[in-house]
Amino acid sequence: MSVNEEIYQQINEQLRLSNITLVAVSKTKPIEDILALYNLGHRDFGENYVQELVEKAERLPKDIRWHFIGHLQTNKVRSIAPFIYLIHGVDSLKLLKEIAKQAEKGGRVIDCLLQVHIAQEETKFGFDETELLNVDLKQFPNLKIKGLMGMASLTDDINRIRIEFKFLKTLFEKLKTQNPELSILSMGMSADYKIAIEEGSNIVRIGSLLFGERNYQ
Repeated sequence: MSVNEEIYQQINEQLRLSNITLVAVSKTKPIEDILALYNLGHRDFGENYVQELVEKAERLPKDIRWHFIGHLQTNKVRSIAPFIYLIHGVDSLKLLKEIAKQAEKGGRVIDCLLQVHIAQEETKFGFDETELLNVDLKQFPNLKIKGLMGMASLTDDINRIRIEFKFLKTLFEKLKTQNPELSILSMGMSADYKIAIEEGSNIVRIGSLLFGERNYQ
């Protein structure tokens, strides 16, 4: 087992006092590590890969709140639609429509976040500002768009990261003036979550600080 319980307790207590949700990023991590945090009372876990998420959801307690935080392909939506708690990375209208379709089939409402491209890397996904502000958030009856998500550039330049998070917070506030029900701003990971919180994040996605570095083999 590679869970750092002391670090978890420190981070979780800090975030809990600020009403910030900690999503423990458990991708590539074994069932035993997830159960170790579960047994400490943690319920929010994030996964990047659909097949891995489905397998874990089948084997783990049903009161876990599963967050899908990776790039979701439209042909994989139906696999997670019956049980997913929150989809963070909705990066296109095509994907929104497919999630709505699968939600309707399953007779449920699925909570989503719209992913905004704020980083310098071209490999990051997401809406740009113009696309975002043109989305009718109420056109999909089986979806509840709860807010925005973004990932900062992979850089040691703290000022760059802060500028990107500030930009996302500005977009969130702009969108919220037209959609006051928006409540979630998901930004910040192990390396930059403290900056993200300073800039207004209320969900952070932390993996390596809790579980150690990932094993991609």
